Amino acid sequence: MEEQAEVKLLGRWFSVFSVRVEWALKLKGIKYVKIEEDTTNKSSLLLNSNPIYKRIPVLFHNEKCFSESLVIIEYIDDTWKHNPSILPQDPAERAMAQVLRNVIFSRGERQERQVKQIKDAMEVIEKVLMLELKGKKFFGGDADVGLIDIVLGWLPIWLDAIGEAAARTQIIFDSQKYTCWDKWTKNFSELPFV
Repeated sequence: MEEQAEVKLLGRWFSVFSVRVEWALKLKGIKYVKIEEDTTNKSSLLLNSNPIYKRIPVLFHNEKCFSESLVIIEYIDDTWKHNPSILPQDPAERAMAQVLRNVIFSRGERQERQVKQIKDAMEVIEKVLMLELKGKKFFGGDADVGLIDIVLGWLPIWLDAIGEAAARTQIIFDSQKYTCWDKWTKNFSELPFV
């Protein structure tokens, strides 16, 4: 097992993308130092470590830095193999995880179009949950959280935090219509690191 070097995460407490990386680090049991970034007045650390996009999160490990949350999560999973796997090991399952991620992040130009896209995505997500979970609590298994769990995990938390969207989100995320989604959401929300 590789000796753990110091790990630092440049992020922001309200960033969905930073939170994803924190969940992955906590899931793997990786000790890290969090550096809060002021995204309105970007630090030289951010500008030098992510010079093209100038965005958080950025992970620092062994004198290397990585940006983009999903790239970072893949790095974490590949680097610390001694803990539960986040990414599916089966190539077909890994491909399905990427397809689902793309469905979730489709965006439209107008709010109503976005709502329709979300509803359409929810139909797909519900079907995928039915097919892929098959009675399991998480995409990684009953006890193991996987990549899709981490990618989707921010969604119910973020929506609950937005008071203005409450009425609309209840229509979109109808627990009677999306029973698999509702069950998965409850299971994920109960995880200690969440």
